[in-house]
Amino acid sequence: MSGVDVAIIGAGPAGLAAAVTATQCGLAAIVIDENASPGGQIYRGIATKHAAWANVLGDDYARGAPLVASFRASAAAYVPATTVWAIAPHADGGFELALHSPRAAPRVMHARALVIATGALERPFPVPGWTLPGVMMAGAAQALLKSSGLVAQGPTVLAGNGPLLWLVASQYLAAGVALAALLDTTPRGRLAQTLRHAPAFMASAYFAKGRALVRAVRKRVRVVEYVDALAVEGRDCAEAVRFRAEGRDETLPARHVLLHQGVVPDVRMAGALGCALEWRDAMACFEPMVDAWGGSSVPGVHVAGDAAGIVGVDAAHARGELAALAIANAQGRIDGNARNRAAQAPLRQLAHALRGRRFLDALYRPAEAFRIPRGDTLACRCEEVAARDIAALAGDAGPNGMKAYTRCGMGPCQGRYCALTVSEIIAQQTGRAMGEVGLFRARFPVKPVTLEALAALPSTTAEIAAVERPSH
Repeated sequence: MSGVDVAIIGAGPAGLAAAVTATQCGLAAIVIDENASPGGQIYRGIATKHAAWANVLGDDYARGAPLVASFRASAAAYVPATTVWAIAPHADGGFELALHSPRAAPRVMHARALVIATGALERPFPVPGWTLPGVMMAGAAQALLKSSGLVAQGPTVLAGNGPLLWLVASQYLAAGVALAALLDTTPRGRLAQTLRHAPAFMASAYFAKGRALVRAVRKRVRVVEYVDALAVEGRDCAEAVRFRAEGRDETLPARHVLLHQGVVPDVRMAGALGCALEWRDAMACFEPMVDAWGGSSVPGVHVAGDAAGIVGVDAAHARGELAALAIANAQGRIDGNARNRAAQAPLRQLAHALRGRRFLDALYRPAEAFRIPRGDTLACRCEEVAARDIAALAGDAGPNGMKAYTRCGMGPCQGRYCALTVSEIIAQQTGRAMGEVGLFRARFPVKPVTLEALAALPSTTAEIAAVERPSH
């Protein structure tokens, strides 16, 4: 296969929409995804036998089937179960991508442009006991349900806040799981603080769906509001959840604890490429700086979907289309007028999908107590670095220096699950703004790779010249 006009990294709603639109514009496109089938996290498993779980997962999940079918009917190439672990700019303005898969030999290919559609990561929830067996993130539990039909067994407690927590509760109930409790960590008074955004929210699709979802869960599950302290207890695994709500302490038996306090953009790929990032205090996370078309600060690199900022599935779909249209225009496949005409529908979809987001973002902004751990609570799970160790060194080192002092961010996850936590501890201890503190410096490889993959990189002039390039 020759190189391509655009390489799309990620096969979620944004990546699939970008691929369909790109091929409709005449671009040679390839979608590279770590999962075994298309759909991303939101539509995980929709293309497999587990799609029979759609009656458990809801109508919104079933909406992914037509998108996957449209993608498969397009001319886009598809490489599943494959990691893009490194990207290098080329002198011709394009990019060389290093690919690794257990199914095929390592390879390097050339793309004239990139769409990063790697989606979101669940925000860390560092509380005492969060690393015990039996404790997992709610999104991970949802992924097991979608991909394998697996659910937690025994007394199960959900804790945190955000729309996904209520959705997972609803899906678990539909799957026949009896939930012991839902512990809501949304602070008291937060709703009153968000009322200025309520009119737009009530006019959005989120309102009716969200109200029905919350009411249905409340009818069948004990919901404890205003939880301001939380810990998981147990010797070798989770045995109980201890919490405080409105000044009262309580302990509940729990074999499984599903934690969630929102998602944040996966900015590692964009950061490693040198794309500028900015701190969004309203959502307490970093986002790539992009224009209306998803264009980043690096020419030829677009970021789409939740990787560019948490916006939800409908907005992600629209962002993928807009990025593809911009690339088609930049490569001369369509002129500016054609691009603008084709962009009208996704721009309307995007505007509609963003209505009400400010309300949700403000309401579910995680409380500081659950974002910034203290004492012996682990901030970095891979290297078992406690919060107190990071706090003690915060005055002497930023996030990158902290790696050398403590090894935090140097484990198998490469900082994916502790970067925000480490930076927020440093910011709190030093009084510096998060935009000034920043994150761990992202570098390739962005995922662990084998020595075989490293050895396969082109190293001679002839090998570099042989890297797959567009044939036109």
